[in-house]
Amino acid sequence: MPVFDQSGQQVDYQYNAAGNINFGSVQSKVDVISEIQKIQEEVRKAVQSGALDEEIAIDVESNLKKATVQSQKPNPDKKTIQDYLEQAKKLLAGIASAAGLVTGLSEAAKAVGMLF
Repeated sequence: MPVFDQSGQQVDYQYNAAGNINFGSVQSKVDVISEIQKIQEEVRKAVQSGALDEEIAIDVESNLKKATVQSQKPNPDKKTIQDYLEQAKKLLAGIASAAGLVTGLSEAAKAVGMLF
């Protein structure tokens, strides 16, 4: 049995959606909105841990909030929601600690395409 000495290692924020964010289980527009709001919370956690620059997070959260507001309209525009999610994704692209968030945003856009 191999033994790994991990003493002295420091792990920064790491996105882990297991059990938290799951676009595979969404079945309604309300579910999509809830999952997008969970991504917003993950962005806040990434900032608190120092893994994500606060200015970038403000822009990401703004796009996620706009996507949520658009989603809650009586006749939401699917393309507009997807555009907001894409903008948030672009802001996080290239940030290693945010790779999981980028994946989550891609899944969100797919869910919007199917349910809106």
